[in-house]
Amino acid sequence: MVRVPKVTRDDLVSAARNPLAFIAERWTPDPRTVRRAALAALVMAVVIVVTGGAVRLTGSGLGCPTWPKCTDDSLTATREMGVHGVIEFGNRMLTYVLCAAVGWAIIAARSQKPYRRDLTRLGWAQFWVVMGNAVLGGIVVLVGLNPYTVAAHFLLSTALIAVAAVMWHRTREGDAAPRPLVGTAVRQLVWILVGVTVLLIAVGTVVTGAGPHAGDSSKVARIPLNWETVTKLHAVLAWIVVTLTFALWFVLKAVDAPRDPLRRTRDLFLVLLAQGVIGYVQYFTDLPEVLVGAHMLGSCLVWIATLRVLLSLRERPTDETDVPAPAQAERPVAAHG
Repeated sequence: MVRVPKVTRDDLVSAARNPLAFIAERWTPDPRTVRRAALAALVMAVVIVVTGGAVRLTGSGLGCPTWPKCTDDSLTATREMGVHGVIEFGNRMLTYVLCAAVGWAIIAARSQKPYRRDLTRLGWAQFWVVMGNAVLGGIVVLVGLNPYTVAAHFLLSTALIAVAAVMWHRTREGDAAPRPLVGTAVRQLVWILVGVTVLLIAVGTVVTGAGPHAGDSSKVARIPLNWETVTKLHAVLAWIVVTLTFALWFVLKAVDAPRDPLRRTRDLFLVLLAQGVIGYVQYFTDLPEVLVGAHMLGSCLVWIATLRVLLSLRERPTDETDVPAPAQAERPVAAHG
């Protein structure tokens, strides 16, 4: 039998004043627990994007015609609203699952010993992005799926994925000052890759906002652009990202870079190829909903893979004693040129 510690009045007061500190004083999670909590938040950030896409692609965007209630008279979907109401309300409920995952990541990070302020801040950043996007999602409904608000909703979800991916990566690093593994020119090339990827994702939201999947069977405003023309621009940007990734791999090989940046670049290249295949197939098959949904998932994976390439360009040892001497740190010289 495990003896349950007695909870005093002072304990209850302390828990009410600062529940995170109260938990942290009594629980120290294993580092693997913290990593899994951060990964769970990242996975849920991707899931909410994919299920949000399902809402749109099934024409259920106005399944719940108002917000925060589902209807003026009901908090939940009613039988009369049919499957569209169920799909839209179900996606709203997944927001609470996402909040739980982010909350778990915050608690785990806050309770880790020694305390790591940066991890806790990344967890809280996710929380506030989720709250902001929930409000924006309500505005999307209230304005009848205005395509510009829908695009902003997706881009804010992309920002959430970025923060979650950084937190997940940081759980496997120490707190020492970051040490670059490659030279300045290589890092600049990767930042260009990240910038073009952001532009690629942004133009993708314009394709969606101008395309045929409005998110509801009723008349929904579209972005006044020829969606096929924007799609071609999107494809050009995709090829630029692929070319930059291919060039980066060769540059990393040429400077004898460490294995991790090479692996992450290879992974990004493979994800881009799969995403490109899906993109071209969906274009030539008149945008079937299943493939469009797969393309949205691919967009999230491309973004995560790109960020992992960026994060792999430096390392953070557990503590300063793990940092090698300058002569060792500068080997090989080619990696810093």
